[in-house]
Amino acid sequence: MAENMTLFWGSGSAPCWRVMIALEEKNLRGYNQKLLSFEKMEHKSPEVLAMNPRGQLPSFKHGDNVLNESYAACFYLESQFKSQGTKLIPDGPAEQALTYQRMFEGLALYDKLVAVVYYDYVVPEGERCDSALKRNRQALTNELKLWEGYLRKKGSHLAGASFSLADVIVFPTVANLFRFGLAAERYPNVAAYYDLLKDRPSIKASWPPHWLENPKGQDTLKDI
Repeated sequence: MAENMTLFWGSGSAPCWRVMIALEEKNLRGYNQKLLSFEKMEHKSPEVLAMNPRGQLPSFKHGDNVLNESYAACFYLESQFKSQGTKLIPDGPAEQALTYQRMFEGLALYDKLVAVVYYDYVVPEGERCDSALKRNRQALTNELKLWEGYLRKKGSHLAGASFSLADVIVFPTVANLFRFGLAAERYPNVAAYYDLLKDRPSIKASWPPHWLENPKGQDTLKDI
C-alpha cells in the first residue's frame, strides 16, 4: 500500500519527523524514501525541486498527490487511512477540539525554538543583534511556560489519554528542545511528556539517525 509513496527527508528536522511518525502510526511502511543532507544543500536538488518548488523538506508524494507541508501530509494520511493503524483524530468534540488546538499551537513552539537555535543560520552575520536574540530567548521561555502548564496532568498526552495527531506534530519539537540542551529540571512536565513518548514504537522507528550516531546534543538551550 505504501509502495506508491515517496518521501524526501532530512535527519533531525521536526517537520520531516512528523510525517515519518504519522506513516508509522498508520502502518504505512516500505515507502520510497531518500535521506538528504541540509549541509550539502541536497534539498535544493533538481529531484526535490521537481516535487517541491520551494526546495524544502519534507517533500511527500502519494501517487499523483503531492503534499510538501508536514501538517497537510499528516492530515492527509489520517484522512485517507482512517481505519488503518492508530486513530489519530478522536471523535469526541472536546478531544477533537483540543487535538486541533494543540496541533496549531505547536507552530508557535516550533517557530520560537527555531528563532533561537538557528538564529546564526537564519540571520546574516551583519544583521545579528544580541538584543534580538535575547528577545527570542525570552519568547521561547514564555512559550515553554505555557506548555509546562498544558502538560501538568501527569501521564497524559497532549489531547487527553490517547496518542493523537497533536502528539505526532508536537513531539518532534519537544525532542529537539532537549537535543539542544533544555534543562529537564526547569520544565519537569515537558520532560515527563518527552519521557512518556520517546520509546513509543513509531517514534523509535523514525528516530533521527544522526542522533543515534551521536547521542550527545548541544547546550544552546541550557539557560532557557
